[in-house]
Formats: sequence, C-alpha cells, structure tokens
Amino acid sequence: MTRPALSAAAVLTVLTLLFLARVAGQALVVFAGVPWLPPVESWYSGLLPYPVLLPAQLVILAAQAILDRAAWTGRAWLVRPRPEAARRLRWFSYAYAVAMAVRWVVTGTHGIPVVFHWVLAAYLYTLACLWRPAAEPSASRTPLAAAR
Repeated sequence: MTRPALSAAAVLTVLTLLFLARVAGQALVVFAGVPWLPPVESWYSGLLPYPVLLPAQLVILAAQAILDRAAWTGRAWLVRPRPEAARRLRWFSYAYAVAMAVRWVVTGTHGIPVVFHWVLAAYLYTLACLWRPAAEPSASRTPLAAAR
C-alpha cells in the first residue's frame, strides 16, 4: 500500500476514534450521569431525539469501521480512483463544515455537536482524498501530506 493511502487510513481511524469518543461521552452522561463530563444539554443539539440519534451514530461508526479496515488493508473497492465521486464528496464535506459553522453562529448552540460534525466532515474529506486519481501530485492526496 502506498504511503498516502496509509496516511489517509491513519487519519480516517483517528477521526473514527474521535467520533467514538463523542458517542461514548454522550452515552455516559445520558445513561450513567457521569459528573466529570459536560451536562446532557452540551452534547445534544435537539434536532433528533436521543433514542433515534444513538442508533444513527452507531450506524455511522459501523460504516466508518468498515471503511477504516478497507483503507488499512488497501481494498481495491475503497482505494480505486473515483475522480468524480472524490470531487463531489470533497465539495459536500466543505458545505457540511460551513453549514455547521453557520448553524453554530445562528443558533448559538453548544459547541460539542458542531465540533463533531466537523470531525465527520473531515472524515468525508479524507475519504475523498483516497478517491483522487493517482495522477494528482501525492502531496495533495492526503490531509497529512498537505499539512507538511
């Protein structure tokens, strides 16, 4: 597997672990009343009732785990170039991140949900990096390489 693909796999895994921490943190507050974490209101934007939100989050985590494993093992179905899908997913990730910033400013809600929506947007962006054609310069293929 190429170095950019390994970098992307590492970034995808870190982003999945961050999202898992968010889901676990909220569950600990809701079900166990853990006092050392922020209160329920800080984790919850109120758009979905928690009995619907938790299963949706678990589905997202399951999909991320499948994609992370495929990225680490270099599964052709994941790392095969898809230029048009990469472009669309990249733009969707930008729109998603901006929409969450606007939502935060307009509604004045707590930051935890917004920050973790940004984590999901970063996940989508990184996935798009995997789908870029190999002809593109390797420095622009992964978020880690771009940060150097």
